[in-house]
Amino acid sequence: MILDFDSLSPNKVYHTLTQTVVPRPVAWVLSENTQGTLNLAPFSYFTAVSSDPAVLMYAVGVKPCGEYKDSALNVEATEELVIHIADSRLADEVTLSAATLPNDQSELDTLDLTLTDFAGSTLPRVAQCKVAFACKLHKVVEMGELPMKLMFVQVTHAYIDDEIVETDHKGRSKVDALALDPIARLGGGEYASLGEVFKITRPA
Repeated sequence: MILDFDSLSPNKVYHTLTQTVVPRPVAWVLSENTQGTLNLAPFSYFTAVSSDPAVLMYAVGVKPCGEYKDSALNVEATEELVIHIADSRLADEVTLSAATLPNDQSELDTLDLTLTDFAGSTLPRVAQCKVAFACKLHKVVEMGELPMKLMFVQVTHAYIDDEIVETDHKGRSKVDALALDPIARLGGGEYASLGEVFKITRPA
């Protein structure tokens, strides 16, 4: 099968990419609007893009009404956010938080989640998540006819649950990926968790 992307609808391109670029990590983004209402939403167009500075990127589209989603509007207004790495036990909550709500309503009001203070951040973090990044807005790039905003954000602080940190044979701290158990996004309504983890020595 050869697909000519120039001949495909944006919807077909989306489904093709999301079913083939797999698995994708999920950014569970907590932000706050200027009235103090918290928003929590998942994004699977998400990755780390650099380490100096420490920058992550997630892509935000528009609501059915044509307005950008809160995770773009809020962060552009306040320049602060917290990105969580949710584990597979939170798959239902992650999915439910994708519902489209008015900007003055919080997904957290309908989810059984606990917020806790996050040292180094003015925003709280979701206590059930084993990893969270306190971030500030770095840059926004708008692209496409849909359109989408690429939100480049710089990590200022990271929370990592001590229970998923181990020490390797060289005495270095290492995050146990299986203990983190990050949820991964596939196509359609499908998700995955990590299976076997294997290691291959890279050439010098």
